[in-house]
Amino acid sequence: MFRKFILPVLAVLGAVFAIYSVVTGQRQIPPAQPVTQPAQPQFDSYVAGAGIVEASTENIAVGTLVPGVVTEIFVKIGDQLKAGAPLFRIDDRDLRAELAVRQAALASAQARVTTESASLADTKNQLETWQAVADTRAVAKEEIDRKRYAVQIQEAKLAQAQADVDSAAAQVKSTETEIDRRLVKAPVDGEILQVKIRLGEYAPAGALATPLMLIGDTKTLHVRVDVDENDAWRVSRDARATAHVRGNRDIKTDLTFFRIEPYVVPKRSLTGDSTERVDTRVLQELYAFDRGKLPVYVGQQMDVFVDAPPASAGKSIAAATGDSK
Repeated sequence: MFRKFILPVLAVLGAVFAIYSVVTGQRQIPPAQPVTQPAQPQFDSYVAGAGIVEASTENIAVGTLVPGVVTEIFVKIGDQLKAGAPLFRIDDRDLRAELAVRQAALASAQARVTTESASLADTKNQLETWQAVADTRAVAKEEIDRKRYAVQIQEAKLAQAQADVDSAAAQVKSTETEIDRRLVKAPVDGEILQVKIRLGEYAPAGALATPLMLIGDTKTLHVRVDVDENDAWRVSRDARATAHVRGNRDIKTDLTFFRIEPYVVPKRSLTGDSTERVDTRVLQELYAFDRGKLPVYVGQQMDVFVDAPPASAGKSIAAATGDSK
């Protein structure tokens, strides 16, 4: 019974399943549609590159010269500041106590100068009195010499007291400088882009992977464009350039050439393309644009297109360069 009915049925089902698998496996899977359409250049021949938006002053990582615990933070993200505005303060209670001691020492030294000045005036007056005696026989020469030496001694004491004042004032100034070093200030006019330090946290000195604060001038923004080294020869300083916002190709802006950094560096800004090479070296160009009302932010990627001669023009350029030699 099993061999007569069940096995033929199973064989037929297996054949049907095999045919179904082959048919469905040969179907072409439609390509996934992109979330947004890629940007289209407006130039017939161009060089394309991924651009990173940065502040016109570059993104300044604010640090501290002196490590310590943060006791005050004067800013928040988005604040517009002038150069020299306070950002945060490192604990300086020990220095303020030391400053009070040194200010007291300065006041004491200044009081001593006043005392020594009065003593000098008194000894000078005594000397002038002895020297004013008309009859020299009434005054012993030794007494006049003694008064003269007393004036010289008092002048030396006054000079020493004044030196003590200068030393105490220098110590006060040194302590005030140390206190001022614990107040971190804005190096340039700009906007607070990041705040990665909180009250009570320890702020280390030196270069950090995550800066304590990030500041930059965002009224005018720059785009740092990575141009493949193979296309670097096609780049021109006076060429037109446009940048498109990632995610909306209709939001674009014209760019103004700012500078070329003449050192070719390894590529760091990745676009996410599956065919992208990560071992490429790139020439970095900086373009400026007015932020205006554009929804563009520092650190955002943009698609940049630069008007450039076609790659086929390389032979004529090489020939012209050879002729010029």
